[in-house]
Amino acid sequence: MLYGAGVPNKDMMKKAPHVGIATVWWEGNPCNTHLLDLGQKVKKAVEREKMLAWQFNTIGVSDGITMGGEGMRYSLQSREIIADSIETVTCAQHHDANISIPGCDKNMPGVIMAAARHNRPFVMIYGGTMRGGHSELLDRPINIVTCYEASGAYTYGRLKPACPNSKATPSDVMDDIEQHACPGAGACGGMYTANTMATAIEAMGLTAPGSSSFPAASPEKFRECEKAAEYIKICMEKDIRPRDLLTKESFENALVLTMILGGSTNGVLHYLAMANSADVDLTLDDINRVSAKTPFLADMAPSGRYYMEDLYKVGGTPAVLKMLIAAGYINGSIPTITGKTLAENVADWPSLDPNQQIIRPIDNPIKPQGHIRVLYGNFSPGGAVAKITGKEGLSFTGKARCFNKEFELDKALKNSEITLEQGNQVLIVRYEGPKGGPGMPEQLKASAAIMGAGLTNVALVTDGRYSGASHGFIVGHVVPEAATGGPIALVKDGDLITIDAVRNRIDIIETVEGVKGEEEIAKVLEERKKVWKAPVMKPTRGALAKYARLVGDASHGAVTDLGGSAY
Repeated sequence: MLYGAGVPNKDMMKKAPHVGIATVWWEGNPCNTHLLDLGQKVKKAVEREKMLAWQFNTIGVSDGITMGGEGMRYSLQSREIIADSIETVTCAQHHDANISIPGCDKNMPGVIMAAARHNRPFVMIYGGTMRGGHSELLDRPINIVTCYEASGAYTYGRLKPACPNSKATPSDVMDDIEQHACPGAGACGGMYTANTMATAIEAMGLTAPGSSSFPAASPEKFRECEKAAEYIKICMEKDIRPRDLLTKESFENALVLTMILGGSTNGVLHYLAMANSADVDLTLDDINRVSAKTPFLADMAPSGRYYMEDLYKVGGTPAVLKMLIAAGYINGSIPTITGKTLAENVADWPSLDPNQQIIRPIDNPIKPQGHIRVLYGNFSPGGAVAKITGKEGLSFTGKARCFNKEFELDKALKNSEITLEQGNQVLIVRYEGPKGGPGMPEQLKASAAIMGAGLTNVALVTDGRYSGASHGFIVGHVVPEAATGGPIALVKDGDLITIDAVRNRIDIIETVEGVKGEEEIAKVLEERKKVWKAPVMKPTRGALAKYARLVGDASHGAVTDLGGSAY
């Protein structure tokens, strides 16, 4: 059967290593549509090194396209399917090594989880970022998030062309944004989840230098595909395996770079899941510890002005790593897939352009500590993850306004039912956790609409997730989730809630009945729990039903297995 599959001769049958090339390719999403072509370039390069290259595929979900709809429930569980698929083919077909080519958010942690399980020599090639878009009517650069924020601005009557004398209508502006936000192949361009994960994995030593910042259609990305064959050969010759690289030290690098660059809260969920697969002891306490000692330096979207394409032009991820290694923030001694240390990989790389405005000097940060905070309190005894850049302040107090599903909040925003005149509100979206969603959907539609509408008087809290493109005063990953009877299920409209990113707390400080004090509020929640009824799980069959039955809580990565190597 191997001869029938393409092994050319007896000598290759006996001596050539089998290298699986896993592309997360599918059409209908710009992040993934070009990955089959990249895989074919890798296949040819592997064959030139006298190895057998077996290209295979796995699935994906477009977060941007499914956002705000029922399809988003399939997004997070696609990470598990990707990991399961690559583990299955690699182990069943006795591949000696694997090269994986992911492109969208859940793709990256999925391929790393698979690598930790099969633990065979491995290289990851990131599909790369897309070019930035441009709106003529807004007269500025745009990207996918512009669409969602413009939707909120449109609903609240704030969407207008840049030129005051223009005859373009708000609908014309929306059409212009939609048609030009995503000009080609590649992942969303800001420091959203895809670029967060790609930069972190490069800092862990699992990609070639520059992989995370080479644009999708750049000559460098094509050359990286050519070099992958050389690197996988080095990994086999030196017996460099994923678990040699997935260490506490490399995860620390990932966390530091995420804080420096202002990365996605989804990174927390994925690092925990990756560590689980590699049997590395990583917890929410590590997130807070690293955040407390790491400054936020990057003026990058979603909260800043620049995109990955801009960072690439001034030196890219290797230049940032070079600076951080010199400053003692990144551990440059960790091994990598090149056979060299991380510091050796970037030693000859050009330093950051001294005139660039994207990465601030370490002594002049945007925020002296990291933007990701893990919050505890009577609202989230098991932890919650907040993304607070400092631009929106470091604390917020407001009255709870509860929505039992994301669509309820979306409907309220669409009908302009949330206004500045209503005072400070903590908008709570619940029953959207890993089990309750099911699938822990991202909620960019609501968070972006609020930014576009200029609603500065609200904070968003959910047991679901926020997109890496979300910004504002947002808290997600609340544990225990509502579906299991956590405090988030027991909150009532009018309860007063405080979010404190300095003390890392989120608490109900007064109930709508006027009860105050920690012990007294605990008693109120106990009484509310007695009359609370668990919702009926939907669906009862199929992929999401299986996922809901298997998945763990967000504070442990929302994984569906206990981790460990398959063999």
